[in-house]
Amino acid sequence: MDYHLCPSILSADFNRLGQQIQTLEEEGVKWLHIDVMDGDFVPSISFGMPVIRSIRKESKMFFDVHLMVSAPERYIQDFADCGADSITVHAEACEDLERAIELIHDAGVKAGVSIKPATPVNDISHLLSDVDMVLVMTVQPGFGGQKYIEDCTEKIQELRELIQQENLDVDIQVDGGINDETIETVMKAGANLLVAGSYVFNGDLASNVRRITKRIQHIKEDME
Repeated sequence: MDYHLCPSILSADFNRLGQQIQTLEEEGVKWLHIDVMDGDFVPSISFGMPVIRSIRKESKMFFDVHLMVSAPERYIQDFADCGADSITVHAEACEDLERAIELIHDAGVKAGVSIKPATPVNDISHLLSDVDMVLVMTVQPGFGGQKYIEDCTEKIQELRELIQQENLDVDIQVDGGINDETIETVMKAGANLLVAGSYVFNGDLASNVRRITKRIQHIKEDME
């Protein structure tokens, strides 16, 4: 199983966004997590297609676009066209989740489905064979800097067990409250894609990436 740190640019300094993305690439980061929020599905508003299109010109990282928007089906093709490599939609935001996943694959990118902390795994378990990734929100979506919700650990474990039982190649991504302590918790529960915002961007970016990357490697070795 491949493990990746997925820095969330929601916590970046947008005055230095291009420079910070370059630093991430220089430090070997492969995934970039891009949160799109509409002020409706979640209270906050972030950014949209123009920002992604702009940074796509300067980066070869895997663009992991997380749509925290109502009726995301309307925008799937647009986000694929502006440079997304993966598009994740919320189970709670889609009238027809199966159709949304189909539209993502039709757009030529990988498909993910996300669930909020209160949404049970059973709500999406029948779709595991149709997606490339499940994103488990480990905080309430919409704001950075929140504390990890402990009850989500069991949900990650349940998901990993289902994926293994069905012999599927599906990544589990976690987003929210990741720090030196919780990163070990979620990895041992079964997550392999680790979204982090303030954990990465607060302080010296390059040093943080090196330290977190080593931490991920050590935890992985302990689990082997």
